[in-house]
Amino acid sequence: MQEIVNKVSALMWEPTLIYLLLGTGLFFSIVTRFVQVRMFGEMWRLLFSGKESDRGISSFQALAVSLSGRVGTGNIAGVAAAIGIGGPGAVFWMWVVAFLGASTAYVESTLAQIYKEEDEGQFRGGPAYYFDKALGQKWYAWLFAISTIIAVGVLLPTVQSNAIGAAVELAFGDDVTGNAGIGGVSYIKLATASFVVVALGFIIFGGVKRIAHFTQIVVPVMALAYIIMSVGIVIAHIEALPGIIALIFSDAFAPMAGLGAAIGWGVKRGVYSNEAGQGSGPHAAAAAEVEHPAQQGLVQAFSVYIDTLFVCSATAFMILITDQYYVTGIDASVSGGVLATNIASNSPAFTQLALESVLGGFGRTFVAIALFFFAFTTLLAYYYIAETNVAYIRRSFRFPGELTVIKLVLLAAVFYGTVRTADLAWGLGDIGLGVMAGLNIVGILFLYFMGQPAIKALKDYEAQRKAGVEKYTFDPEALGIKNADFWRKQL
Repeated sequence: MQEIVNKVSALMWEPTLIYLLLGTGLFFSIVTRFVQVRMFGEMWRLLFSGKESDRGISSFQALAVSLSGRVGTGNIAGVAAAIGIGGPGAVFWMWVVAFLGASTAYVESTLAQIYKEEDEGQFRGGPAYYFDKALGQKWYAWLFAISTIIAVGVLLPTVQSNAIGAAVELAFGDDVTGNAGIGGVSYIKLATASFVVVALGFIIFGGVKRIAHFTQIVVPVMALAYIIMSVGIVIAHIEALPGIIALIFSDAFAPMAGLGAAIGWGVKRGVYSNEAGQGSGPHAAAAAEVEHPAQQGLVQAFSVYIDTLFVCSATAFMILITDQYYVTGIDASVSGGVLATNIASNSPAFTQLALESVLGGFGRTFVAIALFFFAFTTLLAYYYIAETNVAYIRRSFRFPGELTVIKLVLLAAVFYGTVRTADLAWGLGDIGLGVMAGLNIVGILFLYFMGQPAIKALKDYEAQRKAGVEKYTFDPEALGIKNADFWRKQL
């Protein structure tokens, strides 16, 4: 099973997809005139300006739901994997994909707002909706919807839950049971899997409002606590900081693990973490109640900064500055790490050991707790994305209890992922991520060349902002944007 997954995963992440993601981010940065830099102040203002309504959630809630998907295992175990397999230089490429990806996040999230719909009293939208309405290709929309349901309902959840199980086991022990039908697993993993499934089930059966209210509290608190902890560790080793920064930049272009490995793992884990271009963020963006589609696109672009430049960087600096890493296949004396090479690079162990080296046993426990909340909220986001794509499909095809089936399948995947090996879970996750990202990137590039709806929306918003309007409006037909039915009805 592991060998098959590895081969399929490697095929998905051939250089073509990696450079397509980087190239698309650069392209949209240029055509938006680097909106991620020019509009940074406006992103911050918009973050707290929207309000929740009966039909939609606020901009901040949409950001929290989106961040719950972005801030997860990728920020802790994913960064460790990028360093462990791609070398310290992979961190630089994570920064690059975040900076360029912010423009991609703007485009895909603005498209989600332009083509959103009102469905049973709440807003729905995402790539399947804008591929249908803007591209006019229902088959492509269905392909994305089905692929996404499989990815976020079955494949990607195994990564998040596996990291929870691995972190808890490392923090509290690894007593192994006999064969429980799924191989030898520890009591602590079984208990963790059971707890996560019960807690997750309680929230996802409560709907999107319960998800939004939970994530808007948990995500900011845990992200802030994690960043504060990492800053403390960096300060404790402040004399080593210049050398670590120099190591990241020098290794980015003359890497220990080879340039292809550094770029590949930096981009792969960067996209896994910040999700820019993956097509997952637009689902939460579409649910927001805003005056103009570009507003939520800007907010979602800001979320990429929070995820990668803040949280991922915090993890990277902790691991590197405490020297708690090694690069797979490279001699420890060359890689700079001091750890035994039997530690799985795809696990959160590097991060836990970095904290433990400064804080003792509390470090492992803190990472386990942080990872639980980060991964748990990501699982909530995954369910919401799956539900949205089921909602798209059931416009044309219904079967009894479809949402219940999705919930049960996701819960089963979470339990399985918690007790399985990290490499298998990450391999499955990479396959799901690759399919979603490939379909979404190709689709939004076609949309640009077919009509540039997201760019037109940005120019319209900037014109109104320059004119100093008190209330923004959006007239899609005046801009030459067709099939934006929701916004046309608001006029």
